[in-house]
Amino acid sequence: MISLYRPGDGFLHRLPAGAKLGVLAVCALALSLLPLGPLGAPAVLLVVCALYPIAGLPLRMLGAAWRRLIWLILILGVALWIFAGPETAVRNTGRVVALLLLADLVTRTTRMGELLDVLQRLLGPLRRIGVDPAIAALTVSLAIAMIPVIGSLAAQVRDAHRARGIRIGPRAALPLLVLTMRHADDVGDSLAARGLTG
Repeated sequence: MISLYRPGDGFLHRLPAGAKLGVLAVCALALSLLPLGPLGAPAVLLVVCALYPIAGLPLRMLGAAWRRLIWLILILGVALWIFAGPETAVRNTGRVVALLLLADLVTRTTRMGELLDVLQRLLGPLRRIGVDPAIAALTVSLAIAMIPVIGSLAAQVRDAHRARGIRIGPRAALPLLVLTMRHADDVGDSLAARGLTG
């Protein structure tokens, strides 16, 4: 499995995985429910960005996280700007980006095994309705890990287009889809080799 964890001794590295997931859930709820003024979303983003160096992560990781989110920001921001107005676009795009950056922080400062253990405990009650908590936790962790992977693949496609002097457009979705499917096949093969698929 892909691990985004980066070793360190910052305060986020020392926090238990359960506490980090709990804080992430509370932040998601707060950002969804609390009204943000015109400067609220940029202020939240500044605070989240400041957590990277405070947590002992290099600024290049913050820059990489932003680069992975560029397409999301453009598509979501432009759509909201057109259909809901500029203030709503800034506020809601800022909320989504802040949550994704916080999720990135959690995965960068937490070992995947620890996340899996916490998720498995949280999903334990699903056993009563026939759901295997271990498989459900693995599925959730794979979904979390795929977000930055797809961002990285999109950056590869963009760089390849630029190197060939090709203008980036909707056709770039096809090589991104091919790379994503190839990666999914590799992950599936890896899981099958470990006996984790049916």
